[in-house]
Amino acid sequence: MKLDISSVSNDSSWKEKGFILPSFDREKMIAETVASPEWVHFGAGNIFRAFQANLVQRMLENNYGSKGITVVEGFDYEIIEKMYRPHDNLSILVTLKADGSVDKTVIESIAESCILDSGNDKEFGRLKEIFRADSLKMATFTITEKGYCLTNAAGETLSSVAADFENGPEKPQSYIGKVAALLYERFLSGKKPIAMVSTDNCSHNGDKLYAAIHAFAKNWTDNGKADKEFLSYVEDDSKVSFPWSMIDKITPRPDDSVNEILKNDGVEGLEAVVTSKNTWVAPFVNAEESEYLVIEDTFPNGRPALEKVGVIFTEKETVDKVERMKVCTCLNPLHTSLAVYGCILGYDKISEEMKDEDLVKLVKQVGYVEGLPVVTDPGVIKPQEFIDTVVNVRIPNKFMPDTPQRIACDTSQKLPIRFGETIKAYMKSDSLNVADLKCIPLVFAGWLRYLMGVDDNGNSFEPSPDPLLAKSQEYVKEISLGSSLSEVEIKAKVLPLLKDETIFGVDLEKAGLLDRVITYFKSLIEGPGAVRKTLHQVIND
Repeated sequence: MKLDISSVSNDSSWKEKGFILPSFDREKMIAETVASPEWVHFGAGNIFRAFQANLVQRMLENNYGSKGITVVEGFDYEIIEKMYRPHDNLSILVTLKADGSVDKTVIESIAESCILDSGNDKEFGRLKEIFRADSLKMATFTITEKGYCLTNAAGETLSSVAADFENGPEKPQSYIGKVAALLYERFLSGKKPIAMVSTDNCSHNGDKLYAAIHAFAKNWTDNGKADKEFLSYVEDDSKVSFPWSMIDKITPRPDDSVNEILKNDGVEGLEAVVTSKNTWVAPFVNAEESEYLVIEDTFPNGRPALEKVGVIFTEKETVDKVERMKVCTCLNPLHTSLAVYGCILGYDKISEEMKDEDLVKLVKQVGYVEGLPVVTDPGVIKPQEFIDTVVNVRIPNKFMPDTPQRIACDTSQKLPIRFGETIKAYMKSDSLNVADLKCIPLVFAGWLRYLMGVDDNGNSFEPSPDPLLAKSQEYVKEISLGSSLSEVEIKAKVLPLLKDETIFGVDLEKAGLLDRVITYFKSLIEGPGAVRKTLHQVIND
């Protein structure tokens, strides 16, 4: 059993081993898609194969559409060269369900795989053809939030972007520069309409994509490298729209246990490819069953009927509310709570943490008790049902190999949104009291304890990458496990950090939570076992 179209089409072992194979005419789908493409996606990673490509497959299977999807990779060309094309653009989606069962689906909906290389006339020429097509309705993106950045951490324009601004759309080198050049091709072919849809997991993602594309359009028109009307085209949402979206689906790195399942079925060639850019990619992707995609319904050239396969189309304001519900209350704060304490308590799987009574009580109090009273209700998804699924189905799923260490990455960037917005809502409320919050301050105190890089047994561990890690650790470097420092002395050391609104979303002293965080932190550093003891006491108080 080899993952290629010949084997999947002719070897009966696939069905005998329980693989779900599509029934649509793939050759016809490819021919129609190549001739009249409707949907092109930038970003050939795991989330695309598990979500967007599967949405198209379900559309095809149910005769809701006849076109497949074109995938484009712009960061690491070897993903296409060494994984997609050798497998005829097929992949295996293994859906890991909370009840212990798995669905194994061969994804055949990808009609073409392309490389975003402006120096390759064949590859870039084909993408220009796609963008000139009258039939093209939308381009979607999963290139991560940093993919839209045109500057470095110091705010300086990236060298490749600066060169593209100066040289124009002929052969750009930066990612967004190449995308902008393709959009310019569409403009030149008749100012044809299109929706440019970021489906990356970041707030107001459509605005981020718009700002990046707009920067190129403005620079190119200002310096005479593009037709002066190109800027107006980008700014006209009846021609080019940049909808907001909210996406939610966990697709961890392909797991060894899934590899074993497929190997035992007889699938050959499962070895992962590690590219020269250190991308780790396998012929399969594993993902949870739950998924949400909510998109602002602005598509000037029409769109596929994706609402028939679960996508929610709505107003921009509703997308924003869904985002706030998820990020500020019903999912992300729970994840960060588990990440911080999971690392200190020595866990290496989120699902294992959900067998720990203290940690279960912690996330339930963070979500249900402290978060839900100020939740933003979007109307299209019920917050109570969403958080119920998170707590009872999603994060306890032992078949989802997600780790607290992964989620602990960039915690300093996550705290202000995941917890700060709730604190602000309490501060503004006439009926709620900030002093009633105890688990959110416990998470903050836990993060201070985490910064020490010492687990609850007194052993050192390496904190996850975070742009403010070194700076934040400076405030706790003189605090050790078993320290006899008083609360006053501890406060003197960490006060500037706890007053930093860019990290916590609020000045914790002004919010009235400073002393509680200090008290908890002092308790957490009393010695080995103090984290467990403090956690148990606070959540059961």
